[in-house]
Amino acid sequence: MAESFVSQQRFFDNKNYPRGFSRHGDFTIKEAQLLEKHGCAFRDLDSEVKKAISAEEKAFLAVCRGKKEPSTEFEKVWVKYLARINKPRRFHTLSGGKPQIDASDEFVDNDE
Repeated sequence: MAESFVSQQRFFDNKNYPRGFSRHGDFTIKEAQLLEKHGCAFRDLDSEVKKAISAEEKAFLAVCRGKKEPSTEFEKVWVKYLARINKPRRFHTLSGGKPQIDASDEFVDNDE
């Protein structure tokens, strides 16, 4: 099956995983190795830079399009990778609004 996902270059994602897949903690060592070794082929198939030819590649593409549940370790690791990089980022804001004044509080002026 790995013949379908051959790539001459290693796959890295310096934006989301600047220290590498295995050092981030999202992936097992085996998953990190699969991503590094086959990730370029996965990405090219998913983005349709490369046309799916074999049955494995067509099944992989069906998983990428949500038409099939992932069943192979290649499909599972790519879906997991996409889920990690596409999850909504949490962000926190500080409110700079005006302090709320309770109308029931009476203002007492002690200046006589």
